[in-house]
Amino acid sequence: MMITNNEIFDASILIVDDRPANVELLEDMLRATGYTRIATTTSPVQVRELHRQSRFDLILLDLQMPHMDGFEVMQGLTEDSGDGYVPVIALTVEPALKLRALQAGAKDFISKPFDLLEAKTRIRNMIEVRLLYRRLEGFNQVLEETVRTRTRELSDSEERFRRLTELACDWYWEQNDTGAVTRLSGPVQEMLGMGFSGFLGKTRGTDYTGWIETEREALQAKLAARQPFLDFPFSRIDAKGVKRHFRVSGEPIFDSSCNYQGYRGVGVEFNLKELS
Repeated sequence: MMITNNEIFDASILIVDDRPANVELLEDMLRATGYTRIATTTSPVQVRELHRQSRFDLILLDLQMPHMDGFEVMQGLTEDSGDGYVPVIALTVEPALKLRALQAGAKDFISKPFDLLEAKTRIRNMIEVRLLYRRLEGFNQVLEETVRTRTRELSDSEERFRRLTELACDWYWEQNDTGAVTRLSGPVQEMLGMGFSGFLGKTRGTDYTGWIETEREALQAKLAARQPFLDFPFSRIDAKGVKRHFRVSGEPIFDSSCNYQGYRGVGVEFNLKELS
């Protein structure tokens, strides 16, 4: 994730110092180095509005100015900053103010009188970090949007899958991690002669007439073991004495952290003559 010289020299810089001579010295140095987008002001009260308009990549800020000092300026910039990042290099002649400036939000400092080589190095390093930070922000935004898009696509795909599955079978079901049926479509109760949640459950009741209990227990064992199963056969004898045959398929559902969420599956009634 390299930052090119062209990107660095195209960074926007604001010079803030109440002394025009200092402003002129820094501006001449920056332009001679190759920077092209430079703004200046000798009025600290203008800084906040200038930054709102231009969102500078770097602000070179004198700490000791009349009417409003650099610390007050940084406080205002921090209040306006949506991400908490204030791109300030503090300019000061007082060594005692350096630590206070860093604590107030400045990212670096340059001592007065200026050592031009040191100033150029600190400015370049600061701009490079700022541009890397912004590029990372852009990558994160792209990643978040990609995740949102993929999530929508998966949700749409899942819904299409459900609809097609429901059309291709007699019934479709989903149950949660406690075994409760949360989604059910198709005439399953009419076909099975009982509620599907009862069929999947372990409690035996009066409406279980005609079921082969060993088959139902075998299906319950597969669900308890969280195993996928395909075309599991079972049958029952209905109230008219007719033996009806069914197949059911199911798969466990897990979330992205591999936590068990429940089951989903399909069922169909079939005629033994169809298999012969």
